[in-house]
Amino acid sequence: MSLRLKLHNTLTREKAEFQPIDADNVRMYVCGPTVYDFAHIGNARPVIVFDVLYRLLRHIYGDAHVTYARNITDVDDKINARALRDYPNLPLNDAIHAVTEKTALQFHEDVAMLGCLEPTIEPRATDNIPQMIEIIEKLIARGHAYVASGEVLFDTKSMGDYGQLSKRPLDEQQAGARVAVEVHKKSPGDFVLWKLSSHNEPGWESPWGRGRPGWHIECSAMSERYLGETFDIHGGGLDLIFPHHENEIAQSRCAHGTHVMANVWMHNGFVQVEGRKMSKSDGNFITIYELLHTEKFGGRKWPGDVLRLAMLMTHYREPIDFSVKRLEEAERLLAKWPAADIGDAAPDQTVLDALADDLNTVAAVQALHALAQAANADPEKIPAFAASAALLGVLPKKAKVDGAIAEAIDSLVAMRLEMLKAKNFAEADRIRDELSAKGIQLKDGKDKDSGERVTTWEIRR
Repeated sequence: MSLRLKLHNTLTREKAEFQPIDADNVRMYVCGPTVYDFAHIGNARPVIVFDVLYRLLRHIYGDAHVTYARNITDVDDKINARALRDYPNLPLNDAIHAVTEKTALQFHEDVAMLGCLEPTIEPRATDNIPQMIEIIEKLIARGHAYVASGEVLFDTKSMGDYGQLSKRPLDEQQAGARVAVEVHKKSPGDFVLWKLSSHNEPGWESPWGRGRPGWHIECSAMSERYLGETFDIHGGGLDLIFPHHENEIAQSRCAHGTHVMANVWMHNGFVQVEGRKMSKSDGNFITIYELLHTEKFGGRKWPGDVLRLAMLMTHYREPIDFSVKRLEEAERLLAKWPAADIGDAAPDQTVLDALADDLNTVAAVQALHALAQAANADPEKIPAFAASAALLGVLPKKAKVDGAIAEAIDSLVAMRLEMLKAKNFAEADRIRDELSAKGIQLKDGKDKDSGERVTTWEIRR
């Protein structure tokens, strides 16, 4: 294999060459959404980042040899609260189903508009309850979990090297998100594997009574079921390192007796909005849906490929300031790239080399822009540009239009040419801007035979 993929591993804090466990079945797990509310722009970043990695792995090892699992968490106390708030007149199970189905559907529509491929597998937590119970039983049997006050908790002191991912000493560990510190815990850092459910909470029968799983056990069960006890890559946002990913590792390793859960752990950086931490109270909390369909951010709607490119213009491990200025910069860049269809050409080596260096999308975008400039000057270079852009998921595609619309565009293009001949540049620019606002890109040139000015056009996105 000519391309040597190097990835930064959060577990080792080093960048090293990626060696899959089985090159015929490269396996990656990424934590997906908890479907109680529309996904926000911070949620979009890992989806985009690991979609690029998924595309790169498929290019290197072949589409049929990469398995990408991204879960959906559809049992959670936040979901219960939203169900009671939004559907107070429905039975609880029906209300929960209404919340999760609506939110999951919107998530799928949003990320599709961001140009993301569907994962190979998208397991739901509620479809894997027996697998969670089985892992919990193993942890109890091996002395890593205990029952107290109706709950099953993981005993963090039972694992000698607990905390390797976050590098936090055990005596500094806190219970973590979604887990309260209670007197029945042996240690403050112990976390819930199974908790009892009241009559108005969703629950499943278990050896410890009717209850529901803790947050962390869900991903341990789903990753083991679909990828195995040990797999290649586990990804997610930086905020998940502790407690979620740390506790996944503890559960999985102690249940299966393995040295690692995943060989490589990758985490994307935080997302700020206009220089501030995103917060509903600060009024800068914005969902993917709002960016795509409303004028909440910057007074306009933003195309999905613009949002995607804006994310990729910062290295995935660095924090990103998501701003109108950054979106405008991405849009200007896309406007300079030729629209094309995916052909049989191979991606350019400069783009491949950039992505193989720990997913350096910044360098990849720069290389892609150089390819776009070359393709604009020489149409024969468009296929290589298109293949490279498709690897990043930012290929400007040609749009199809019906005859009446095409005639109207032709008429405006002809009018603009007349304005240029008459040296009425202000009107010519106005027409160009009008067409550009509608996603129509004009390209001026000269007829090879007559030498007269000619203009072609294409609709983007």
